[in-house]
Amino acid sequence: MRHPKRRYFMQALAMAYALPASPWANSAPVIYPPVRPRVLVFPRDYGAHPEFRTEWWYLTGWLGSGKNAMGFQITFFRSRTQHSPDNPSRFAPTQLLFAHAALAIPAEGKLRHADVAGRVGTAGNTFGTADTKLRLSNWTMERTENDLYQFYIPADTFKIRLVATPSQAPVLRGNRGFSAKGPSPELASYYYSRPQLNVTAQIEIEDKSSKTKQKPLIEYSGVGWLDHEWSSSLLMPGAVGWDWIGINLLNGGSIMAFRIRDQAGKTLFSEWDRRDQKGQVIERHSNAIWQAIGQWNSPHSLANYPKGFLIRVGNQELRLKTLMEDQEVDARASTGGFYYEGAVEMIQNQVVIGLGYLELTGYSQAVKL
Repeated sequence: MRHPKRRYFMQALAMAYALPASPWANSAPVIYPPVRPRVLVFPRDYGAHPEFRTEWWYLTGWLGSGKNAMGFQITFFRSRTQHSPDNPSRFAPTQLLFAHAALAIPAEGKLRHADVAGRVGTAGNTFGTADTKLRLSNWTMERTENDLYQFYIPADTFKIRLVATPSQAPVLRGNRGFSAKGPSPELASYYYSRPQLNVTAQIEIEDKSSKTKQKPLIEYSGVGWLDHEWSSSLLMPGAVGWDWIGINLLNGGSIMAFRIRDQAGKTLFSEWDRRDQKGQVIERHSNAIWQAIGQWNSPHSLANYPKGFLIRVGNQELRLKTLMEDQEVDARASTGGFYYEGAVEMIQNQVVIGLGYLELTGYSQAVKL
């Protein structure tokens, strides 16, 4: 789920507040617009919405197959700060960008991940409002006119060049893109997904045991999932975090589901949304039961995460099995805190029916937005 998403990144507003005071520090206050039901318009809504508090473009997926399978995550975040809009300088920290990337390689047993952060207007850090186009520290994401998503991620220990091709129109979440995140109308986001992406990627991984430190460039193909969400609201009262899945079903359909939890693990709000190959609704529920399976103790954050889940919805019982245990992201250097972003299989009656990603937040500490 990309609300109030997603993910600890409002903590990084401290980056802006730590900057020296300016003559505009006490000028007009920043007012974030509320999310109200409206028709999403494309390609405009592929682009950024800088007037809102938070926004993210989130790509996950599986590459390869069998023993060579790996998971990947690439996420760009935009955050509007409380810095006065009256400041005319293009270097004013009114907008911040963050980006995370990770590879889940089972043979290595833990994530290779990297993150970058910066304010818009410096060092070429930019976002587009007419369509998807972001650049941060030479990390780039862009949607082309023929509806291809292109990524370039030059991280320290790996490099990713990736192209994702949609197989269907955007899937609008909630009420035609107005996605509720709680019982109150102000708890909502604008949210759409691009499931069942056909992905091709070139990946270069640093090999520390080699004199050249680089493995050959390897080409992969796979399936991906893209979420784009923006909002001004905070996490609902009493909540500490959320659990979210985006699953590409092997039959061409998709499942998106999330729940918002309290400190005791009780579900405060939830949604279950299953679509067919054309993105049309098959079923929706608000009472799915998430039952944790096992426990994995992170050696990094010391948080206790479920090893998987048994999800009961309607007359179905579905199990989530992780590609590997350690898929925790350490984002303290950018958006703050830890969260779990893991490749999973969805299993029904002991048969794999889908591949996707599981996100777990609020397990090391309550999410602070």
